[in-house]
Amino acid sequence: MSSVLNGLGQPVGKPLPGWKGAKAPGRKQISGRYCRIEVLDASRHAESLFEANKRDSEGCIWTYLPYGPFQRFSDYANWADSASRSSDPLFHAIIDQNTDRAVGVASYLRINPGSGVIEVGHINYSPLLQQTRAATEAMFLLMGRVFDELGYRRYEWKCDALNERSRSAAERLGFTFEGVFRQATMYKGRNRDTAWYSIIDGDWPPLREAYEAWLNPANFSDGKQLKSLARFRQGTRAT
Repeated sequence: MSSVLNGLGQPVGKPLPGWKGAKAPGRKQISGRYCRIEVLDASRHAESLFEANKRDSEGCIWTYLPYGPFQRFSDYANWADSASRSSDPLFHAIIDQNTDRAVGVASYLRINPGSGVIEVGHINYSPLLQQTRAATEAMFLLMGRVFDELGYRRYEWKCDALNERSRSAAERLGFTFEGVFRQATMYKGRNRDTAWYSIIDGDWPPLREAYEAWLNPANFSDGKQLKSLARFRQGTRAT
């Protein structure tokens, strides 16, 4: 992009005429073909989430989260009750449309409508959600709401730099790697270097097209994808 100069001939950022900010996310449900997204409600979601998380007998899903694992339902229910009262992070339960059971959690956080920046985080997929179409659709639904409905300019993904699964997921989903912030924070008594990723509003239209094509039932045979999301993304970029 060519430089924009101010009256003194200094390079400055591109003007944003008419920018009035994005909208704060509300608490309404988002529905898709394979899953729906509901604001976390401990009374409705905690039990099914706890049971789904128990499928991870090793407790691996909690390694890179600042809380958990939870051995007792009462402890998890207390966490879910506290999380459900928060507006930033704004926690959501991911509901499997086939079973009508909550099988994962994700949140919007660091919500900055004035600058049009919002982050997705606290992602915790139980084994019942991992590597399913609903897993990808959940991220698509949250992303689509941010850009298409709420008008954000930037959508962030941050994770422990050692969390290879999270980093691979970010790249598969179309986020751009922006670098590592060394010693960015600490949790569970250990250091965390944080890897930063983002999608900006200009990235979204072709990415939306790729998601819609990948999620189409015609892209699956006997439960297996015919074409990867990465290939659809490459095709939309070429177009």
